[in-house]
Amino acid sequence: MNTQLPILGFTAFSGTGKTTLLEKVIPQIVEQGLRIGLIKASHHTIEPDKPGKDSYRLRHAGLSQTVLSTPGRAICVTERPFEDPKFEDQLSLLDHNRLDMILVEGFRDAAIPKIELHRNDFDRPYLFEKDSHIIALCQDVPHPSTSLPQLDINNPEQVAEFVLKFYQQQQSS
Repeated sequence: MNTQLPILGFTAFSGTGKTTLLEKVIPQIVEQGLRIGLIKASHHTIEPDKPGKDSYRLRHAGLSQTVLSTPGRAICVTERPFEDPKFEDQLSLLDHNRLDMILVEGFRDAAIPKIELHRNDFDRPYLFEKDSHIIALCQDVPHPSTSLPQLDINNPEQVAEFVLKFYQQQQSS
């Protein structure tokens, strides 16, 4: 990966609450003045444009990339063969000059530092037991036998504080 930016992933099985937690954590990080980018893995095909609009028509005419630019936002759509996206390719789509840190939702197999989210009621295995890139657990019931930092999944302030400390450690190293 060609970035000097701190990257921190949030990983878990689907339905654990990654998006819900990030939705609460991100504003607290942004409040501290950090510019945050996000890469989110999705298993669904999405259509970012409205059928019939000029940008939609032009993109479907065969473009490989399209930038739709408006006064407050720009959207870059990159067409590619239907295959599982590679994390490094997604990382290259972000403008690293406009960011201080990149958060990642999903991409469980990416070799990046990650926080594992876990809910006891989901009856899913822990990922940290097979993934050495997991640096903390964020869960509703503490795990009795790990030395990893343990965060409360219902306490977004605590998670935001951990993310900010991670950012500061990455900046000083």
